[in-house]
Amino acid sequence: MFTLNLFRRAPVWPAAFFLLLSSAAHAGVAVDSVSGLTDAIANAQPGDTITIAPGTYRITATRISVNVPGTSTQPITVRAQALGQVQILWDSAGSFVEGFLISAPWWRFENLDIEGICVNDSDCEHAFHVVGDADFTVIRGNRLHGFNAMLKANQTGGQFPDDVLVEGNELFNGSPRNTALPVTPIDVVGGRRWILRSNTIYDFAKAGGNQISYAAFLKGNSKDGVIERNLVMCERFHSGQIRLGLSFGGGGSGPPSICEENTCTPEHEGGIMRNNLIINCPADVGIYLNEAADSEVHHNTLFNNTGIDVRFAASNVDLRNNLLMGQIRNRDQGVSTEQGNLENVSLADMRAWFADPDNADFSLLDGSALVDQGRPVLTVVDDFCGRPRDDGAADLGALEYGGMSVCITTEGGGLGDLLFRDGFE
Repeated sequence: MFTLNLFRRAPVWPAAFFLLLSSAAHAGVAVDSVSGLTDAIANAQPGDTITIAPGTYRITATRISVNVPGTSTQPITVRAQALGQVQILWDSAGSFVEGFLISAPWWRFENLDIEGICVNDSDCEHAFHVVGDADFTVIRGNRLHGFNAMLKANQTGGQFPDDVLVEGNELFNGSPRNTALPVTPIDVVGGRRWILRSNTIYDFAKAGGNQISYAAFLKGNSKDGVIERNLVMCERFHSGQIRLGLSFGGGGSGPPSICEENTCTPEHEGGIMRNNLIINCPADVGIYLNEAADSEVHHNTLFNNTGIDVRFAASNVDLRNNLLMGQIRNRDQGVSTEQGNLENVSLADMRAWFADPDNADFSLLDGSALVDQGRPVLTVVDDFCGRPRDDGAADLGALEYGGMSVCITTEGGGLGDLLFRDGFE
């Protein structure tokens, strides 16, 4: 087993969030009951920090509405002091359950362990549903499981949430979901400038319907999204069905009225996908680019999947310095430019180059085929671990080796043990 030390490093934040993180002292609101939590959220004021006392909270309501706006200088925060201290069990029978329905801007949710408990898997839909005016939402450091789409985002009244940060979360399901509804841990339709960073996504599967699931996608004529430094393990504790990794476009959107500007073409524009590790998706591709216009896919490592698909005429993708088993395929008039990619790497070679890639240990044994073999990419200045790239010839794939030790070790502890440090302060 392995420990992935993602959170011992300082996160790299976009400029839009610097003000949020350096805002004035917040008013502390302590809660220790479900009613206290719902009241604190309903009556929140800009600048409040709602801290949930350690314990287990069973919620039987369909949702908690989050509709009081924070501000750029005084966001509203709901948090546990550390991950593992607070478990929220969403238990609702006979109705499509969503946990937090966020429709107002400048909210943060941190360090919460949220589990959906439903007899019928179709009744546990979302831990977080981000809609409409919920700009600048931050969802980070949470453990989310027992839902079809732990995080779902879409429009209400023609308005889409923009500038959302989803960072450092663990998303998984203990077994395949027995439903025909979409199963995608991060399912985003529309929106601008979303960032999905340093999340660990594993064991997502759809046992009903078409049996196709994705780890995460941005679609619905969304724009300028960044998907970086995520660890995706399609199969970890259970296997089967058709599980894809990361995507711009997903399986497509429709009708046009659910998409930005009333068109679903392209599905995503101006996206960046970089420095991701995507492993053990044997039935399909690790990266799927469906009507992905003007997109950049750089420095990703894909192990035990069939590669990268660029599909449909709206797709125009720059692919550089990716390391992959499987191949890059342009399908149905999809177009890509390619530099420095190493594709069709054999399983034997991957196992010879890395310590234990089957279990996401990419400690280097033999780097002759990938160290210093990359082409210049000005937009990729760091790697999966957030360390700087070589300013000369970068290494292929998600990790930069050089003389530095990697952030993946074999010191013991499982993926779910984490990775997930003591909580965000």
